[in-house]
Amino acid sequence: MPLRVAVQMDHISTVQIAGDSSFALMLEAQKRGHHLFHYEVDRLSMRDGRVYAACEPVKVNDVEGAHYELESPNHEDLAHMDVILMRQDPPFHMGYITATHLLERIHGEGPDKVLVANNPAEVRNAPEKIFVTEFPDLMPETLITRSREEIRKFRDEFGDIIIKPLYGNGGAGVFRIQEGDQNLSSLLEMFENTWPEPFIAQRYMKEVRAGDKRIILIDGEPVGAINRIPSADEARSNMHVGGRAEAIDITPREEEICAAIGPELKRRGFIFVGIDVIGDYMTEINVTSPTGIREVQKFGGADIAALFWDAVEEKRS
Repeated sequence: MPLRVAVQMDHISTVQIAGDSSFALMLEAQKRGHHLFHYEVDRLSMRDGRVYAACEPVKVNDVEGAHYELESPNHEDLAHMDVILMRQDPPFHMGYITATHLLERIHGEGPDKVLVANNPAEVRNAPEKIFVTEFPDLMPETLITRSREEIRKFRDEFGDIIIKPLYGNGGAGVFRIQEGDQNLSSLLEMFENTWPEPFIAQRYMKEVRAGDKRIILIDGEPVGAINRIPSADEARSNMHVGGRAEAIDITPREEEICAAIGPELKRRGFIFVGIDVIGDYMTEINVTSPTGIREVQKFGGADIAALFWDAVEEKRS
């Protein structure tokens, strides 16, 4: 049966289709005959307990520069959708949290419910850099604090550390601070003036020079991976700051990591998850708007969009 699928995302005109996972999910949904609707998060409303949005029916085409066709928007009661994809980009701030509260009102599994992917209540409770701390044996040494003294002690202990905002995304605000670096105080001043939350510090892992691996899990099972190699003058491996993607297999250690976290991901209703792994350690569990689908397929890996919709359709049956 065709499904009514609403995609809550940044405006489709802004996506770079060659590497956009939301677009890949929309292409596969359309291929299966599902009816697609598009809306931005600022069109989401609730009145008298009813959650609705100004939704535009949309068709997608895998053609750069002509990748979408939008019809006029209609006010849609989202309880009448079958599936809602919560795919707007972070940062994970109060606006993002508010959207999870609204979508939580209509989320459920089964043929008479609206399946929100990922489960909005669990997304709210699992920001990526905090959720990973539930698996301390699988992650590098990590400190979460606003205390300058604690960060200095951490740097003294390890000599070479990474500092980043707790709710940042896409590599923004990630700094490498080595032993003797005189910029630490200025950096912490900037962080204190920019973000009200604690910061996160991790031991720098030299293994990142060989790559920061993104592993994608569908319904708790690993289905593909891509390696991201940082450029010679960068500590970050993110693609938009010069990181280079390459094909790579999942190692036995990474299979162990996935087996350890998979049951919890499934229990929480995280259908599409991307974890980041450097060396033998997991650094983040991305549940808000994970990416990597098109990169994996580009290098001959699995059709992850198809695997995603297989899982969604099963949960809707």
